[in-house]
Amino acid sequence: MTTTGDLPRPAPRRRYGQHHLVDAGTLAAILALADVRPDDVVLEVGAADGLLTRPLAERAAAVHAFEVDRRFGDALASLANACPGLHVVMQDALRADLRALEPPPTALVANLAYNIAIPVIMRSLTELPTVGRWAVMVQKELAERLFASPSTKAYSAVSVLAQLQCRRRAERAVPRTVFSPRPRVDSAFVVFERRAEAPRGRDWEALEQLVRRGFAQRRKMLATSLAGAVRGGRSLTREEVRAALGCCGLSPAARPEELTPAAFVRFAKEVGWL
Repeated sequence: MTTTGDLPRPAPRRRYGQHHLVDAGTLAAILALADVRPDDVVLEVGAADGLLTRPLAERAAAVHAFEVDRRFGDALASLANACPGLHVVMQDALRADLRALEPPPTALVANLAYNIAIPVIMRSLTELPTVGRWAVMVQKELAERLFASPSTKAYSAVSVLAQLQCRRRAERAVPRTVFSPRPRVDSAFVVFERRAEAPRGRDWEALEQLVRRGFAQRRKMLATSLAGAVRGGRSLTREEVRAALGCCGLSPAARPEELTPAAFVRFAKEVGWL
C-alpha cells in the first residue's frame, strides 16, 4: 500500500505533517466505521495519493478531495478521470472557501495531518452547516480532547465547542505502526454526528467567543477572565459574571473547566450573552 498505480509515493514532507496509512486492515476498518452512504457528499482533506479517496469515491455520490502537496497531482488527476464524482482540489483546505463547494459536503472523512486537525474540524463545524457527520483520523490526544469530561486535564474550549455541536458515535484506537513514516504518538479514528439541537448562526458565534475567552486563561476564575468582555455594546462586570454563575447553581468562583457544555449555554443566557 505504498503506491498509486505505477507511481511511487513521494517521500513524506515534515512541513505537511504527512504520515501515510499503509495497513490494509486499518483502512477497511475505518471505512466500515465511516459508513459512507450513496447519497453522501464527502469532504476529504489530505488526499495524498488517493488510498482513502478511491474507496470514498466508490461509495459516495461525490467527493471533494483537497491536497496541498502538488507532487500528488498526477496520481489524483488519474484517479479523478476514473471516478466521475471525484473533484480534486490541489489547494490548502485551510485557505479555501469551503462554503463555495458544490455540491455542499454532508460528511468529512479524512486522515488529518496532526498540525491541521483542530483548525479543519473547528472550521467545518462553523462554516459547513450541511456537514452532519465526521469520521476522522486524529492524534490520540486530540481525540481525547474532543470529548473530554469537565474538570479533567484534556477538557478545553475545543471540548466544549465540539460537544455543543456533536455527539460521538464510535472510536477506534489506531497504533502508530500502521503509518509511514511512523509518528511518535498513537492515533484514533473518531466518528461523531451533529446534534439536531446544535446552536447555529449568531448564537453559535457568540457562544464560541465566550467559551474561547473563558478558556484563554483556564486557571483563572470566569469572573476574572470574562470581566470586560463586550457583547452588544455592553461590557461584562465581575459582579454580573458571579451573579449569573450563582443563578446557574455554580460557584461564583468557578473556572471554565468546571462547566459542562450545557452549563456554558445556561450561563451565557443568564449573563445576557445570548
